[in-house]
Order: sequence, then structure tokens, then C-alpha cells
Amino acid sequence: MPWVLVSAATERSGPDQSERATHLPEAYQTALLEAGGIPLAMPGTVSRPVIAACVDACDGVLLTGGEDVDPRIYGPKLRPELRRKVTTTPDGGRRDYREMVLIAETLRQRKPLLAICRGQQVLNVALGGTLWADLPTQLPTALNHRRMDMRREIVHEVRLTPGSILAKITGRLTLGVNSTHHQAVRRVAPPLRVTAASPDGIVEGLEWKAGAGEPVPFVVSVQFHPERLVDRYPEHQAIFRAFVQACVLSRNLRL
Repeated sequence: MPWVLVSAATERSGPDQSERATHLPEAYQTALLEAGGIPLAMPGTVSRPVIAACVDACDGVLLTGGEDVDPRIYGPKLRPELRRKVTTTPDGGRRDYREMVLIAETLRQRKPLLAICRGQQVLNVALGGTLWADLPTQLPTALNHRRMDMRREIVHEVRLTPGSILAKITGRLTLGVNSTHHQAVRRVAPPLRVTAASPDGIVEGLEWKAGAGEPVPFVVSVQFHPERLVDRYPEHQAIFRAFVQACVLSRNLRL
């Protein structure tokens, strides 16, 4: 069984909320375990050598959801009313930095990468793209993408790009998804291509673009949360199965 390094969220903890803790929802763990992978939580470090060693010890990397990516990383200073809509990590940006280093190291070591929700956003930023900081403010005609009341339910469909990894994995050209985000990919990073979009044009999936430098084994991201749907929708479990299979191939190549 392949080992999957999971970049978890950082949360405040302790009686007075003065401590920080790594938080990894069981939904991610269960989805990986049922797909045949063994999840290991990424330690809360910003040390490049440690991050590189963690990637080297595992067969693939999963980026999870969580707080917003700090807009100072990908764009100009936001207007005060827009800035108030953004909730960044409680660790002063350490998670943003850690995951950008983690992405670079995963690509350098040519390990499979699956990125979910915030994970898609930080992947896009790490490779040179930008984000919508708050969809309701900047794109008021867009769908309501922050359906926190239905986080484990299908709330809209996305169109899949024919021939994309997502289309091949799921065997579909449309896919019902949940939606709990208010930020989204704006300008797509040059090495990536769009593989899924909602009816209002919001980017719902990305993958490595053919011809964008040296080929990598598996780089897939989604804006929705398949880990919350795997128990009822085989097409969402298929995403984790394909990722874990890529991790198996990665391990076999190194043996």
C-alpha cells in the first residue's frame, strides 16, 4: 500500500486557543484508506530540507481544503471591504509557504499530486496563477458556491473537458459536485489547463498541461470536495482510486 503525504490544516487549540494543532478531517483519511492508500499527516514545518525529506519518504501528496490563500501572495493589495471577506490561516501564513514549497518539491521529485479546494487554489498560485478573492463581491452574477449547509450533497454540475484525466477517471463529461468555497482560480497558471468548469465559468478542475515542461506522472486538482461524496458516488471515489494507483506506480518505479 502506498504512503500518501497529506498537507493538513492548522487550527488554534488549547484552553485559551493559544496553541496550534494539525487538523486532518477523517473524510480524507477514509477516502484514501478505502482507495488503498495510507495517509500520513505533513508536520507543521517550513523547513525546506524537512519538507523534501517528507516528500521523498512518501509515494504521493494530497493538498486539502481550509482557509483562504493570503492574497498578498498572488495579487495587489485588496480594497478594505474585500480584504474583510478573506480568512487566512491562523499561523501567520506558514501553511501557505509550506504548501508552496511542498508543491515545488513534489514536482521536482515527480510524485503524484492531488489537490482539493484550497489545494487547487494554492497549486494555481504556486505555479504563477491568480485567484478571485471573494466570488460574491467580485462576480456577483456567479452561482452560490459557498453551500456550507449542503457540504455533503450535490449542489450543481460541472462540465469536464473531453480527454482530460478527470473525464477518463469518472467516465463522464458532466459531474455533480458539492461546493463550499468563496475563492476560485482567476488566471490559470501557465503549466496548467482547465479540465472542469461550472455553468457560470468558474474553474472547477485543473491538470498538468501537455508540453508544459517535463511531463509529470499525475497532477490533478478539483475545487469541490470528493472526499465528502465517496460513500454515495462511485465517480468521486474513482478520483481517489486513480490517485492512489498513480502512487502505486510511483512507488514501483523507485523500487
